[in-house]
Amino acid sequence: MGKIQKKGQAGAAKNYITRTRAVKKLQISLPDFRRLCIFKGIYPREPRKKKKVSKGSTAATTFYYTKDIQYLLHEPLLAKFREHKAVAKKIAKALGRGEAGDAARLEKNLVPKIKLDHIIKERYPTFTDALRDLDDALSMLFLFANLPSSEHVPAKTIALCQKLCHEFEHYVITSHSLRKTFLSIKGIYYQATIQGQDVMWLVPYRFVQRTGGDIDFRIMGTFVEFYTTLLGFVNYRLYTSIGLVYPPRFNADLDAQGAELSAFQIEGKGVAANGDVSHGDVSETANPEAQAVADRIAAAPVTEEEQPEDTQVVPAAEEENTETIDKFEAVAPDADVLPQPQASSAEVAALFAPYTFYLARETPRAPLEFLLKAFGCKRVGWDSTLGDGAFTSNESDPSITHQIVDRTAIATEDASETPDGAAPKVQWPRSTMPGRTYVQPQWVWDCINQGKLLRPDLYAPGAELPPHLSPWVKPKKGEYDPNLPLQAQELEGEREAFEDAEEVASEGEAEESDDEVDEDEGMESDASVEAGEGMQVDGSEDEEEDDDEPQKPADEFDGFDSDAESDVSEGEAARLQHQRELEAEATGKTLEPEVETTKSKNAAVRKKAERKRKEEQDERDRQKMMLSNKKRKLLKRIEYGSNKRDVEAENLRRKKRKLEKAKAAAEAV
Repeated sequence: MGKIQKKGQAGAAKNYITRTRAVKKLQISLPDFRRLCIFKGIYPREPRKKKKVSKGSTAATTFYYTKDIQYLLHEPLLAKFREHKAVAKKIAKALGRGEAGDAARLEKNLVPKIKLDHIIKERYPTFTDALRDLDDALSMLFLFANLPSSEHVPAKTIALCQKLCHEFEHYVITSHSLRKTFLSIKGIYYQATIQGQDVMWLVPYRFVQRTGGDIDFRIMGTFVEFYTTLLGFVNYRLYTSIGLVYPPRFNADLDAQGAELSAFQIEGKGVAANGDVSHGDVSETANPEAQAVADRIAAAPVTEEEQPEDTQVVPAAEEENTETIDKFEAVAPDADVLPQPQASSAEVAALFAPYTFYLARETPRAPLEFLLKAFGCKRVGWDSTLGDGAFTSNESDPSITHQIVDRTAIATEDASETPDGAAPKVQWPRSTMPGRTYVQPQWVWDCINQGKLLRPDLYAPGAELPPHLSPWVKPKKGEYDPNLPLQAQELEGEREAFEDAEEVASEGEAEESDDEVDEDEGMESDASVEAGEGMQVDGSEDEEEDDDEPQKPADEFDGFDSDAESDVSEGEAARLQHQRELEAEATGKTLEPEVETTKSKNAAVRKKAERKRKEEQDERDRQKMMLSNKKRKLLKRIEYGSNKRDVEAENLRRKKRKLEKAKAAAEAV
């Protein structure tokens, strides 16, 4: 007979341990326990049967795996935490005795310094694992880099986050690894492909941040401490992989003047100590050995003997034409749509290379500078008020090809001064440089996401911008696509139904306004009528005028005001038409053809579409009857999601239709 086990000593009760017991077992304080768990990547666990684990108790309790806590018993940081606790007691005693000097000496010499290098190597055995976990690290560090300094967030931590973030951005610029970006409500999303891994991070906008009191900055500070160590390792590995010196040379004076990215000077490993390499020369010095071999081969002259006989000299123009991307066009309207080839990464990386950009002072300089340099532009200038490090701060520099502005249109004349109160002339800006292209900031983001230069006139200052869509969300079949016209997305009869509904609504508003006018006129006439004035008398002129008008016979029908006639079936309409033809033939009159109005056309199209949809629905119902009960329920869930998507798309199309109608009415005025 086996040994009888007691309750709570095996199974789930042994696999889990409460937080209180874990802290007592490790013999550290609760803040140190939280800090250690964050460093080691150990998080609370929720048991399946919580009542068995807690021995019948229903109180809210935090559980951990027992094996995780046993794993922490051998952590070297436990000794550091205990040393820190002992030194803290000595400092507290010195301060209690009023010995501030001894307390400062103890804090400077005896407080142990915690290093997380071994934890980074332990949690990320390969560099690919570190890249996969880089999303949260970058988002957190970019957030702290934009926070104001306070008692919870020291300036030293903010400066370290800014330094590491700028170093990472320099690698992205040098390697041309940035792929997509998106402006959202939360901030600016970036996605880069680094050594085959997609890394996405979020950078908040530079607004005035107000940190609330409900935020636990101790926990966030612990994450920042871990992520700064991680990003330092990652930056070192990334820089050395492309032959750059890490850490890059940092100019504190330029950084104090707001240079930001320009305060770092990137250089290769083979550059002389006294040679200052600008960021534009990084590609030439990233791998000096390979670059020297390439330069030697390119500089070597090719003799006639070495040149093959069948080699033909191709003009430069033809060579450029061969590098362009071919486009596959359909030869027939019903042909299949062929996938178009995408631009190569080298072409996308040099998207803005031939141009010189100037950023107006109202534009966000930091993200625009990063994006433009990441896609090949080496000449980015801005106003001197935005900081130092610009290629040029002179707005009238003739070498500037594009200027990014974000100002509203300026009215050059007052409406009161214009003749007949005409609308004032709108012109932006007050003075433009000839030969320069003026665009809004969204043009840069849309060009990057589409991998080509878009039409700048669509992004002109004061123009209504195209929709800025997420590059990670692709429109599916049946969903609303803002890039396509409404005619290509509308269902059959949808526009006609919308026009009829708008017409009915406008008629109802007109009738309500007429009723209000009649009531007001009646009230005014009652108030202004005096004795014997405005009364109807037999034989008056008004009655004689009414008698002269021909009255309609009682048996003549004038038609319904509603859409009842449109609801008549086609068979009934054909019967009535045949009856009219017989009556006209008997009386000898010619039957005048009925004038087909827009309302009748819409009704016919709508009825045809409804009939077609009803037939399709009946066919689907017949097919459902052949399915099993399980598959029918699954199909019902699928149809529920599809119908919900269709309703959302229809609502968006209706909004777009109303906006287009309002815009057309405003342009007509």
